[in-house]
Amino acid sequence: MEYGAQHAALYDAAFHSRGKDYPGEAAAIVELVRQRRPEARTLLDVACGTGLHLRTFAAEFDEVEGVELSPAMLDIARRRLPGVPLRAGDMRTFDLGRTFDAVTCVSNAVAEVETREGLALALRRMAAHLAPGGVLVVEPWYFPENYLDGYVGGHVFRDGDRVVSRVTHSTRHGDTTRHTVAFMVATPAGITQFTDVCVLGLFTREEYLDALADAGVKAELVPGFSLADGRPNGPGLFVGTRS
Repeated sequence: MEYGAQHAALYDAAFHSRGKDYPGEAAAIVELVRQRRPEARTLLDVACGTGLHLRTFAAEFDEVEGVELSPAMLDIARRRLPGVPLRAGDMRTFDLGRTFDAVTCVSNAVAEVETREGLALALRRMAAHLAPGGVLVVEPWYFPENYLDGYVGGHVFRDGDRVVSRVTHSTRHGDTTRHTVAFMVATPAGITQFTDVCVLGLFTREEYLDALADAGVKAELVPGFSLADGRPNGPGLFVGTRS
């Protein structure tokens, strides 16, 4: 999703206010990588967002890089991580001309490709950037059986002199979900509001595993990991190695 400047500016504060633990999540991913490739020293974070996971990865690996589609998110990441190579790119088509010991794509970003064809393209691109024996970690969106159609959520938080309300509504449309996020921001200058809509592919576990296998990655679903929003019914993480 190409987040606009308004959404990107509130993104980190919104998730921090909900208790999202970026360093803890990144550390758990590092452990999954080390279990499968103890000598890993390079990592690529696809759809790196504002760089909060990547900041921890940069402390754990000798070389890290990031790819992000949204210019607004990429600007924040570049200010946060001035020494890290960060590239603008679509996960379905990017080509950095090199490989890494590990590639990650979390925060449900992989589902933003919307279609099974897009999923196949994205996973092939990720696998193409893995060295033989390299580790791929992908966080899926919900599977059809644990997606809650019509789900609504929301909270209010304070960020400096701003008070922000964030509400969400998610509905199923065939093999996709439409996730609407509405913000209202109160500052001393007044109140503004805006809405963003993200369309996510609703893929089955088998569709993910088949696309990973077709990309040359032997993967498994590791349960017990629900990074985005701390969702109790999160599906887990796909973790695999390139043959």
